Amino acid sequence: MHIHILGICGTFMGSLALLARELGHTVTGSDTNVYPPMSTQLENAGVTIEEGYLVKHLQPAPDLVVVGNTMKRGMDVIEYMLDTGLRYTSGPQFLSEQVLQSRHVIAVAGTHGKTTTTTMLAWILHYAGIDTGFLIGGVPLVNTTDEHLQQVFAHSSYLGAEKTDDDTTVPSGYFVIEADEYDSAFFDKRSKFVHYRPRTAILNNLEFDHADIFADLNAIQTQFHHMVRMIPSTGKIIMPAAIISLEDTLAKGVWTPIWRTAVIDTTASNTSKNDRTLKNNSDWQAELIREDGSQFKVSFAADKEVAVIDWGMSGIHNVNNALVAVAAAYDVGVSISTACAALSAFAGIKRRMELIGDVNDVLVFDDFAHHPTAITTTLDGAKKKLAGRRIWAIIEPRSNTMKMGIHQDSLAESAALADYTLWYEPAGLEWGLREVIEQATATSDSIINQQVMSSVDTIIEHISSHAQAGDAIVVMSNGGFEGIHQRLLAALRDK
Repeated sequence: MHIHILGICGTFMGSLALLARELGHTVTGSDTNVYPPMSTQLENAGVTIEEGYLVKHLQPAPDLVVVGNTMKRGMDVIEYMLDTGLRYTSGPQFLSEQVLQSRHVIAVAGTHGKTTTTTMLAWILHYAGIDTGFLIGGVPLVNTTDEHLQQVFAHSSYLGAEKTDDDTTVPSGYFVIEADEYDSAFFDKRSKFVHYRPRTAILNNLEFDHADIFADLNAIQTQFHHMVRMIPSTGKIIMPAAIISLEDTLAKGVWTPIWRTAVIDTTASNTSKNDRTLKNNSDWQAELIREDGSQFKVSFAADKEVAVIDWGMSGIHNVNNALVAVAAAYDVGVSISTACAALSAFAGIKRRMELIGDVNDVLVFDDFAHHPTAITTTLDGAKKKLAGRRIWAIIEPRSNTMKMGIHQDSLAESAALADYTLWYEPAGLEWGLREVIEQATATSDSIINQQVMSSVDTIIEHISSHAQAGDAIVVMSNGGFEGIHQRLLAALRDK
């Protein structure tokens, strides 16, 4: 079958394209945002990508058009598709019907950390010998000599297969999926994850985001509860303890056993009252051995086994991501010690504090953070991991919610942990980023050294002129950011 995907270079749709290829289909696609790493792995997999959304890309007619959620009525290609009666579906619907049927689906949902947690969980299961399928909204980093792991995690999705007694290949029993709350398509405004019907679900956190499609937090909670309604009573819900927005969601009704998790800071001289409360109200705990989260113990109240994760990751947010991943793996039969050994060998994923260059001891990192909470947790982890280095934050407010100015009052504070922050204000932003940052720096003693610049060239010139040996630069954006990463490295080398 010939499948054409509209919006193929999005992280979800690109991963879906790779699964469709594994299923044996001929896959083509079109997009207006063609940039690595997704474009690269699609081209390497033999998927033809067309630039732009043109009617001619649907001529001759494909057997099926998979419509990305960036497509809208009024676009020529959509009107042509509808007028000519082409067969079409959404990405989540295609995934549900073609891949997820009859599988034990493990879904990872939450405002933050979905991609990282999904990758961790898939990595654990494969490390443990479970040939699970997966779909991740990013590209894993692989640092292992294990040929199986190298092959499986070379891409952001994997169908998963196993041999039957008669030596035929069938889909494996498990599928791990990043469960996005964004809408499915212009003709289906339900969240993507409503299609997935998980048996095991991680609900990692829940904050207001995607203001372009959700009116408020309650609207997102409603979608989360739609998914909760589908989880069987023999399944499992795994979530951090004391997340009010999640507890309020479950208060609408829950029919599935819950495991709650907690991260406890035992590096402090005295355990706080809050930590003691969390420990008493959680089933799973991660106890920090190192303050930066690079080493910690994992334990489960119903199991005497305790194991340690000692890895290259940092940040309390990643400790939490690891803990819920270990719990989900345990739910499908992986021991705590095996799961912790797997994560101790985990290299992370692209664009999550990924070190992309070192020029004369100036480190440049790429990170996907684009929400105030994610910016804060990323910088907190960076400060602890890179202690002694000055931290520069370069931030592009690119998401639809950011562009609408929904979080403008918390932006400056979210970057307060950086020693220096450069905000990029693109042309056409609907609100005054410069005015917001200048007011924050003028009224708060904790918010210093933050500037707003209107061109990437200016940012690169400023950084290359002022960065010193021993500094670390963290570039945060959920887009290509005009190729700033490699351009910045080149400017630093020239300096």
